[in-house]
Amino acid sequence: MELSGLGFNSGGRSSHNSRTIMLNELEILLQYVNQQNASKEDYLHAIIEDNCLGKHSGTTRKISAGHLVNLYALDPNIAIFRALSFYWRREISGHPLLALLCAYCRDYVLQLLVPLILQTPQGSIIQKKAIEEYLENKKPGAFTRTTLESTVRNVTASLSKSGHLAGKVNKTRTYATATPGSVSYALFLGYLRGERGQSLFRTEYARMLDCPEERMIELAEISSRSGWIIFKHIDNVFEVQFPARELINE
Repeated sequence: MELSGLGFNSGGRSSHNSRTIMLNELEILLQYVNQQNASKEDYLHAIIEDNCLGKHSGTTRKISAGHLVNLYALDPNIAIFRALSFYWRREISGHPLLALLCAYCRDYVLQLLVPLILQTPQGSIIQKKAIEEYLENKKPGAFTRTTLESTVRNVTASLSKSGHLAGKVNKTRTYATATPGSVSYALFLGYLRGERGQSLFRTEYARMLDCPEERMIELAEISSRSGWIIFKHIDNVFEVQFPARELINE
């Protein structure tokens, strides 16, 4: 299956022009529609018809639904959302990283800016002006000044939610907290991209965990004991499988 059919997207519009990763809204939605076999229509009905997010008008409900679809697909037939839902319902502490990982797969602005933030040393002050210039150089003429400032503000807010940044006005680089669920999801995303074995622990998704490989292995072992993945390794031989029907859908 092509990557787009699995849920990956590297183009189109970015919800970060006007929104963050909408972590609070996703929390509310997935708690409201709390069933493994929910359809995309169930999620959209909850947002637009039931107004589970508490929006003030039908227009804002539809806009919110559109952004959540852009960021997360909200479709269990799409592998990256199906796996997000699987781990989301099993591990509350992993929600921020799970959300960012999924959104990163689908939002091209995050794909441009997250690597820049990840390479910034811990404790460094993040200069928004420098990020704006970086983004403008990557996509010259794609943003008005107002949109550029809004986009960078929303991206840094998203990365604050995920634990990669801290501070209200001046953002400082911090390290996110990896969990067994977020490690499992990062491994799964790499698996969908064709990686196998030890290379699964060295993908762009693994790097987003801010976690040394040794610690990732420990967390993968915890996840394996919980039945969320099958993980075996002897020396430098790694085997990672995702047997759950909810994930592979075979």
